Amino acid sequence: MLKIVKNSIVIATASLIFAGNAQADVSEALQNICTIVKADDKGELRKKMKRVQSDYRLKLKDYYTGVSCGGNSLIRTAMLNNAVETGTLMVKKMPKRDLKAPEKDGKTVLAWASENGLDSSAIVVALNNRI
Repeated sequence: MLKIVKNSIVIATASLIFAGNAQADVSEALQNICTIVKADDKGELRKKMKRVQSDYRLKLKDYYTGVSCGGNSLIRTAMLNNAVETGTLMVKKMPKRDLKAPEKDGKTVLAWASENGLDSSAIVVALNNRI
């Protein structure tokens, strides 16, 4: 019985150590995603998303809320930088319910775009077609 308890503690400790390392690795993998979005590099964004999905089994919806580019979400950053290619790619990859949900500031992407005069953006058009 004592062996089982010791083994359980060792396994739990090891899993916590590896989980902490995995979180740091995901952060490193997503480190330059804001730069990619701002540069409107759709091919590089697609590669980055595919690499994160294959290495960490995370889709865009899993890390979208955790990434902030100067206080804005990825789609908002794309709108501000007129990055149509990357913005529409993210709109297509995100679930509809997540696109309709309010972000950290309590506003949806559409409401935020309307407040900032970005209603005519091609990304907003793609967002309206998707929702």
